[in-house]
Amino acid sequence: MSDDNTLIKMVEIENRGRALVSCRPLKAGEIVLKDSPIVLYSAFPLDAAANYCSHCFRTISPHSPTAVSCPHCSTASHFCSPECQSVALATSHTPFVCQALTRLRAADSPVLHHHHDRHVQARFLISAYNLAIVSPSHFQTLLSLQGGAFVDDASVFLHSVISSVCPLSNLGQIGFSVELTSALLAKDKLNAFGLMEPFDQDKERSVRAYGIYPRASFFNHDCLPNACRFDYVDSVSDFNNADIVVRVIHDLPAGREICLSYFPVNLKYSERQQRLKEDYGFTCDCDRCNVEANWSDNEEEGEGEIDQEDDDMDEDADDDMGADLETTECGMGKENDDFPHAYFFMRYMCSRDNCGGTLAPLPPVDARPSTVMECNVCCNLSNCEEMDGNE
Repeated sequence: MSDDNTLIKMVEIENRGRALVSCRPLKAGEIVLKDSPIVLYSAFPLDAAANYCSHCFRTISPHSPTAVSCPHCSTASHFCSPECQSVALATSHTPFVCQALTRLRAADSPVLHHHHDRHVQARFLISAYNLAIVSPSHFQTLLSLQGGAFVDDASVFLHSVISSVCPLSNLGQIGFSVELTSALLAKDKLNAFGLMEPFDQDKERSVRAYGIYPRASFFNHDCLPNACRFDYVDSVSDFNNADIVVRVIHDLPAGREICLSYFPVNLKYSERQQRLKEDYGFTCDCDRCNVEANWSDNEEEGEGEIDQEDDDMDEDADDDMGADLETTECGMGKENDDFPHAYFFMRYMCSRDNCGGTLAPLPPVDARPSTVMECNVCCNLSNCEEMDGNE
């Protein structure tokens, strides 16, 4: 499950299903996974203009000398370079996809006047069924991910949409059915990662594209995660720019489950529980949630503020969360990653206004831990030695 197959492995954990755990002790900032998407699709409405590449989702500047359009749907699909266009025409933007998207955008399209979410789901289904044609092995990988068929009105409608816009002759060999469409939608809902627009302090951050990352999908959730993911869509020059990178944020012992947070960690208990139930179908009982379930509404109001003091925490909660944390250089946990809330917020949450990102050290160099922390939302770099001096 890792680049050298020695850092993490997949195991079954009772009541949590498949999970990823460390194979050996990990140092703060170590990269435990780099993963490439097997499906990547736009998060924009079908009738919205977008300034990114239709294949790699890199931003295309307005006067880019290398940008080219699809020769068949030139008003809708653009690519950052001829090389990207060439790859796309054989993989992500085949004639199957081109024809389906063109029909989907037509004035009489059955989905065009529906909610934005239906546009995105239709885009996903076209990409997923295209995957079945261009890479059957990757399609089988997609089908192996969590999420089962549940035929409802939405899946019936979307199946009829796909039936009307996709060349059905290409789908006869894969068991094309409303049950398969329903299962694919469930896998998308439970496993997709969002590639975000660049951080802008003055407006809400939005999703540019969604991707299915087959190995990263096995990371379970924790409301105080010990790892976080980074993407560098606009800053990597090769075709791997849509890859995601997962780094641990502090030292971890061998055998520890590695968890991400599925959303910003500064959400209140009630907000987190609602999102997890609605989007992923489970109730979180992590250590943080077990503590906060007993908090009053007033205590929740102050949750997640970076400048909150340690004494805002209930004393019993501190004991439960491991208040006697032993730390190494840059304040990373040495043996125990069950942090007090306040410590996590002060150490691992970005302090920029309206950011809410999680900080992780840059990867160690020559086994020496880095003192530079990177935010996974705004990409701001800070020196934790300076942070310590300001506390």
